[in-house]
Amino acid sequence: MTDLTRTIAERGDLAHLALFLWASGASAMLAWCLRELVAANRRFDTFIKEIAALNQLFGNRGNPQ
Repeated sequence: MTDLTRTIAERGDLAHLALFLWASGASAMLAWCLRELVAANRRFDTFIKEIAALNQLFGNRGNPQ
């Protein structure tokens, strides 16, 4: 990696290196956020299924209709 950085610095393309590093970091953060969002959605779905199972078990006693 240092040879690549040295080559880019010698050619005067530091702006391109900075842009590449920024874009790589932003893409990695997006991937991490999406993975966490999917995990949170799964946990919420499991929670809703458990609530539905409890409602089924107790037969909607608190809901007079």
